[in-house]
Amino acid sequence: MKFSHEWIEKNPWLLIGLVVLVVSIGGLAEIVPLFFQKSTTEPIAGLTPYPALRLAGRDIYIREGCYNCHSQMIRPLRAETERYGHYSVAGESVYDRPFQWGSKRTGPDLARVGGRYSDEWHRAHLHNPRDMVPESNMPAYPWLEQTRLDRYDIVSRMRALQRLGDPYTEEEIKQAPAALAGKTEQDALIAYLQELGVLIKAER
Repeated sequence: MKFSHEWIEKNPWLLIGLVVLVVSIGGLAEIVPLFFQKSTTEPIAGLTPYPALRLAGRDIYIREGCYNCHSQMIRPLRAETERYGHYSVAGESVYDRPFQWGSKRTGPDLARVGGRYSDEWHRAHLHNPRDMVPESNMPAYPWLEQTRLDRYDIVSRMRALQRLGDPYTEEEIKQAPAALAGKTEQDALIAYLQELGVLIKAER
């Protein structure tokens, strides 16, 4: 007697259960090995956890939804590496929680934007993007230059990351509030952007 799939296909709950089981096994087979592969779990040379100001800037980047229009993932394709530089490697994102890789690009990829423009360019661009890029449809963020950073919130943030494995020292955490003294959200966001991708030089 030949086996028939008909009895599975006629039982929707059984079919759903088997589909979930197969997808789960396939997903685990693809994902679990990455946790033990050194190239995805070890930081690249020179990479350190985000200093206090850059960490605050990264939180602002996420809060304002910048990732909705900008990816930080250059694929190993000629068209992308010629435009943006060296393709992204997993070791660059070891301390990113959550990481900013993705495929959505309403605006350009920012994986290698660090050092490409001056701080003043970024300030003008965040205040009104059309002043720097006339065809831009990016919204303006003028309030960032007027909003002071919360100096002490960063301590709990760094301690949480320390518990997750980021090698922050007690001295770094202790000095974090002082690093944010007198800084605005715009300062923090620019500090974050200015270091993106600088450890792997752009290939031109």
